[in-house]
Amino acid sequence: NELLHTKLEPVRTNALAHAFFGELREKHDVDDAVFLVDGAAPLKDACQRHGLDFRYERHGNRNSVERVFREVKRRTSSFSNCFSNAERETADDWLQSFAFAWNQLI
Repeated sequence: NELLHTKLEPVRTNALAHAFFGELREKHDVDDAVFLVDGAAPLKDACQRHGLDFRYERHGNRNSVERVFREVKRRTSSFSNCFSNAERETADDWLQSFAFAWNQLI
């Protein structure tokens, strides 16, 4: 349930997913982790390029991960209203601060 890494981007691409996993690997030892991914091709591609083990799941364990994301979304429901005109860096800083606070609460 811990948020290991966050990064706010305007789109989802292979290059951004690759950079995200690169940054995640710099911060944490995830070489033995199994990533549960949805059908997003950039996630699968990035995991393969980084040599990370991943498993596609529509149900099962992935549902518990989705529950965490749903709770984060619920707690940040006014996020888009508050940051709709903010610079990306400002919104990203807020998201990173939220992740830090979230990890302190669990």
